[in-house]
Amino acid sequence: MQKSVRFNEGHALYLSVVARKEGTKRGYLSKKTTENSRWHEKFFALYQNVFFYFENEQSVRPAGIYLLEGCTCESVPVPKVSTAGKETLDKQHYFLIVFGHDGQKPLELRTEEENECDEWVEAIQQASYSDIIIEREVLMQKYIHLVQIVETEKVAANQLRTQLEDQDTEIERLKGEIVALNKTNERMWPYHVNQEDEDPDIKKIKKVQSFMRGWLCRRKWKLIVQDYICSPHAESMRKRNQIVFNMVEAETEYVHQLSILVNCFLRPLRMAASSKKPPISHDDVSSVFLNSETIMFLHEIFHQGLKARIANWPTLVLADLFDILLPMLNIYQEFVRNHQYSLQVLANCKQNRDFDKLLKQYEANAACEGRMLETFLTYPMFQIPRYIITLHELLAHTPHEHVERKSLEFAKSKLEELSRVMHDEVSDTENIRKNLAIERMIVEGCDILLDTSQTFVRQGSLIQLPSVERGKLSKVRLGSLSLKKEAERQCFLFTKHFLICTRSSGGKLHLLKVSGVLSLIECTLIEETETSDDDCDGGQVFGQLDFKLIIEPSDSPSFTVVLLAPSRQEKAAWTSDISQCIDNIRCNGLMTSVFEENSKVTVPHMIKSDMRLHKDDVDICFSKTLNSCKVPQIRYASVERLLERLTDLRFLSIDFLNTFLHTYRIFTTAAVVMDKLADIYKKPFTSIPVRSLELFFATNQNNRSGDHTNDKSPRLCRKFSGPLSISSRTSSPVRTRKLSLHSPISARVGGLDLTNINSIPSSFSQSAVSSPSSAQTPTFPTPSPQTPTTTSPPPTSSSSPPGGNKSPQDQAPLPPCLPLSYPEQSPSPTAEGQELPRVDAFCGKMRRSILFNNSERTCDKEFIIRRAATNRVLNVLRHWVSKHSQDFEMNSELKMGVICLLEEILRDPDLLPQERKATANILRYTQTCRHGQTHTLKYEHMYTHTHTHKSECFESLSAMELAEQITLLDHIVFRSIPYEEFLGQGWMKVDKSERTPYIMKTSQHFNDMSNLVASQIMTHTDVGSRANSIEKWVAVADICRCLNNYNGVLEITSALNRSAIYRLKKTWAKVCKQTKALMDKLQKTVSSEGRFKNLRETLKNCNPPSVPYLGMYLTDLAFIEEGTPNFTEEGLVNFSKMRMISHIIREIRQFQQTPYRIEHQPKVTQYLLDKTLIMDEDTLYDLSLKIEPRLPA
Repeated sequence: MQKSVRFNEGHALYLSVVARKEGTKRGYLSKKTTENSRWHEKFFALYQNVFFYFENEQSVRPAGIYLLEGCTCESVPVPKVSTAGKETLDKQHYFLIVFGHDGQKPLELRTEEENECDEWVEAIQQASYSDIIIEREVLMQKYIHLVQIVETEKVAANQLRTQLEDQDTEIERLKGEIVALNKTNERMWPYHVNQEDEDPDIKKIKKVQSFMRGWLCRRKWKLIVQDYICSPHAESMRKRNQIVFNMVEAETEYVHQLSILVNCFLRPLRMAASSKKPPISHDDVSSVFLNSETIMFLHEIFHQGLKARIANWPTLVLADLFDILLPMLNIYQEFVRNHQYSLQVLANCKQNRDFDKLLKQYEANAACEGRMLETFLTYPMFQIPRYIITLHELLAHTPHEHVERKSLEFAKSKLEELSRVMHDEVSDTENIRKNLAIERMIVEGCDILLDTSQTFVRQGSLIQLPSVERGKLSKVRLGSLSLKKEAERQCFLFTKHFLICTRSSGGKLHLLKVSGVLSLIECTLIEETETSDDDCDGGQVFGQLDFKLIIEPSDSPSFTVVLLAPSRQEKAAWTSDISQCIDNIRCNGLMTSVFEENSKVTVPHMIKSDMRLHKDDVDICFSKTLNSCKVPQIRYASVERLLERLTDLRFLSIDFLNTFLHTYRIFTTAAVVMDKLADIYKKPFTSIPVRSLELFFATNQNNRSGDHTNDKSPRLCRKFSGPLSISSRTSSPVRTRKLSLHSPISARVGGLDLTNINSIPSSFSQSAVSSPSSAQTPTFPTPSPQTPTTTSPPPTSSSSPPGGNKSPQDQAPLPPCLPLSYPEQSPSPTAEGQELPRVDAFCGKMRRSILFNNSERTCDKEFIIRRAATNRVLNVLRHWVSKHSQDFEMNSELKMGVICLLEEILRDPDLLPQERKATANILRYTQTCRHGQTHTLKYEHMYTHTHTHKSECFESLSAMELAEQITLLDHIVFRSIPYEEFLGQGWMKVDKSERTPYIMKTSQHFNDMSNLVASQIMTHTDVGSRANSIEKWVAVADICRCLNNYNGVLEITSALNRSAIYRLKKTWAKVCKQTKALMDKLQKTVSSEGRFKNLRETLKNCNPPSVPYLGMYLTDLAFIEEGTPNFTEEGLVNFSKMRMISHIIREIRQFQQTPYRIEHQPKVTQYLLDKTLIMDEDTLYDLSLKIEPRLPA
């Protein structure tokens, strides 16, 4: 028998070597011996659950081994000793290892550092595997418990079997007793019959008693049921069940959309990618359709669960379904993050003709119903907010003590967290979807729209006027073409390009061959077209509604495009947006060229190095999408950061400006915005980050010290004194400076060129505008202001101005230079009697130069920053005043603040002529904005006139007259809605009449028109007259469709679908089949199915003017408002939400600003607005029952 345990010494030595090299913890510790209680310092090494100690670190063999499995380790206090050694022991830290098996004494150790002691204790505790041992014991206890349960169940099963056998015996016994009782009753039956014959009164009494008991029970039960039906709980349950039924229908439609996406696009494109000549790669397919198939499978399972719940109606319990759905919704986050990238990949793939042709074949599938692939890829983005709204409605009708209340609240909170992420991504992809939709409508295609940095600004209908020599307009031809359909153009403005298209009868767009795509960097905007003496009233012919664009391509001759807007407000909106886009391009280039000249700090580098524009902070959060200025879009930000972005001179995104001006009243006030603009004008250097200014001034310090000039430039502060006198202005010679004001974006545009010119006194601070010249044009002295000068077209003229001298190194012809003039004076006329074109401050018609003195090179950058600050303030004000005039009409203090600021700018003696002219134009428009709209028709005026004359009868009015006047009324009511009423869901509040009076008026007008149609039909007593009225109203609705009045179409179709009219089967039997088919077509167009998908597609293809259905946009706005709050928990503005709201408001205002050219006919509007002809719903239904009573059941 073996008496000892064999020990593998070689294995132990190997483990000790590994412990010394790769051990979890290694170091010197003091070990207490068991014999004499002395402490000896040893080298310890811990490897897994084996604890080695050596005599020293160089020892090869271990002095001892401990197995730590099952042990415990903890720190112990310092042992008590005499006072002499207390100071030494206080510096030591002790810990104790207690082993789990018997017979092993504890191991006492100590260290000199407390943190080292804690690390040893933690490492040894982990090596003891105590957590695993505890878990094993818990599992073992559970196993024993389960075994006991199984045994108990076996005993219970045996007992149940015994009971079943006993019950079977009892049943047989009871059956025998029943048989015996039946035989006894048969013997007793004749005796009972005799008893009934003998007591008939008793029988009657029993019957009466039975009847009364039954009647009382039925009456009591009926009262109980009626009370419950009328109770709030029953009403809440009915609404709750209806919400679930609607949810099932919506889920069915969503699963169908996903199946179309997978079966009609994803799987066919996978097969195409595997072909010999694949039009698309597998990687691109995966990028476009990421997680689409998984999402479809997930919702198919969820849909089956919903249908199973409906089968168990009225017991509708949904919480467990959402418990299953929630863990799987993380795939939506990946889909959302990839959504914008998928659209970009799709846009790149469409550049391949084979893929584009194949994709159009797939989209032509009948199952797609004319929808594009981008539409199906967008559907999952809106599903999570739909669930949130559904859960919100369910919770509103679920009692607090309901069994699934907490589960529904938990599901709603989780979905809201996911929705916040998705909400931002939807906002970021709105612009890409808009560009792709426009690109698909253009038959020839447009590659510039596939650029994701191209931001959509506005679209609308303009009339293109013919132009003749020198850009003058022919009055005779203009008058003949102003109303012709051939001259109407569908125009689209983007941040970099301007598209001019014609629309075919099928709704497709065709780019013009010559001027279809205009690059804004090559354009000059002339807002007030010039006329000759022979045609001095040309502006009056069109009411000053025309403006022109002068295009100067680098590789072709220049040409002019003259456009006519339908109204002054529309012209102001177009010119403001076009000017803003041009200013963005050229001012960005100006700042780029100025900063690159002296400071070696380029504007892109300045923007890139400014972490405040890229990095998230406590007061701002960015998205991954870049805006038109190549800067990340803002997701959340404080009000201060939004105002800082609005006034940052380095860039201004047009989409940011539109969003800010549409939604600023949600998070700030107009007074705060005005104060910021005034501050930027007076202190322009506060609009550039301090770090960027430090870089700039540091690089220019040497230049300043070398010239021995005063550090305080005369331009560093604003001067608000009056204009200088003529004598003081002309008494000193004019300094000459050369500064190219053009962006290096285009190859033909030069950068900043500061030329070393002869030193001339700098007493005059006004810049001179010279004729166009190249970047290499030599400089020359300028004649005095009294000396007449001439200009010549560049570069054909080779003569120099009087007094001009050529530089010896340049032999190019010298263009003349205009003298500096008083800002209110116009440039001198040319030798041929022509005038220089009117240009904006930083948007010159051609490449121009401004000459600077060498002694003031240190001030050039300050001067440019001041000019850029002034230009920025004027641009924002022009955009604000021209496109948001309602703000100033409703706020007199704001209007006076703007007027005061503009007047203060006009008093600036350093103001450029173009800036002075722009300021005067804005001031004039601000003062006359209310007066300019007095000529338009008002709904109130038309309504008051209905009481002065007797209205016409329906039969005397033609369908064309009715349709035109309905369209005119609908558009007048629609355009009167101020955009601020679309903010904050005021139409759903209790005080909606005070908060959104115009939206309520539009809703009331819709109901009145629908009631008028129904009332007119029901006034006829015979079937034939009612059928004729229905056919006439359907014809009116069809004409409204041709006039793009889809609100009028819905007014009429909703009236015909009312129960009072829809139930008149005999009347509908008399209606012809063509009318019924037309009715179905109109109903399909304005159907609310799929979030009005057919109506949205129709509006995209229609040419304004148009009247959309307002309820569609109110639904979209409510959808956005319900999804996310206006502010985050940290108090930051949710600017992604503001961007989505602005997108919808811009689409609404696009239709508001394009008027109809329909003549007002008072006799028709008197009939349409006569409320005495309208019946209420109850009266209509009672009259319908009299006409066709209900059939007996």
